[in-house]
Amino acid sequence: MDRDLALGDIWVYLSASPLLHLTLTVGAYLLGDWLFQRSGRRAVLNPVLLAVIVLVVFLVATGTDYQTYFAGAQFVHFMLGPATVALAVPLYRNLPLIRRLWLPILAAILTGALVSATSTVWVAHLLGASRQTPMSLAPKSVTAPVAMGITEKVGGLPSLSAALVVLTGVLGAVIGTWVLALVRVRDDRARGIALGVTSHGIGTARAFQISDTAGAFAALAMGLMALISAFALPFAFRWVFGG
Repeated sequence: MDRDLALGDIWVYLSASPLLHLTLTVGAYLLGDWLFQRSGRRAVLNPVLLAVIVLVVFLVATGTDYQTYFAGAQFVHFMLGPATVALAVPLYRNLPLIRRLWLPILAAILTGALVSATSTVWVAHLLGASRQTPMSLAPKSVTAPVAMGITEKVGGLPSLSAALVVLTGVLGAVIGTWVLALVRVRDDRARGIALGVTSHGIGTARAFQISDTAGAFAALAMGLMALISAFALPFAFRWVFGG
């Protein structure tokens, strides 16, 4: 009885400490990465996907709410800023190549942004979704902070956008390279742009696992996709829906 009480006291202390959830987040990813490497780098065992599954199971099993978890995980969230800035390094290394191909790169990203948003809105409309739903789904291929900002501006549901962004990124990272191989896209530059446009940060991380060149082009595509969507989508929704 005393031992159970002691263990309970220890858990209460640990669960109130931000260090627990920070350690859990890092540990879940390291476990996912270890399984990914052991599997021969199979895309279906994406480290981010595995880490999300581990974290969800833990939070549900322990009855931990998201706010408590994020109090510790926010340190990892903070590092997204420096990590994004660090993408400038591979971009700089590939700058001569990017300069030579700026027109096809821009055309590919513009096309990707148009197809991603319009196809989502069209499918949502066919399924009889409410007006708020397509507004929340359209930025699904844009990195989460930008997508949530766009959704909030046009009157959608930022929480729905955030969930779809994560789902889109994980799905793209898991099946993206397989789909590209199926349609015989083997150029690392094209593969990187495709992953960056469709799957934002998670797809970019997957592209770096392919090669430095693929990662650089994915990072460029992710950034331009966010920039184009942030300016274009609010105007497009205002034109389509009015108001």
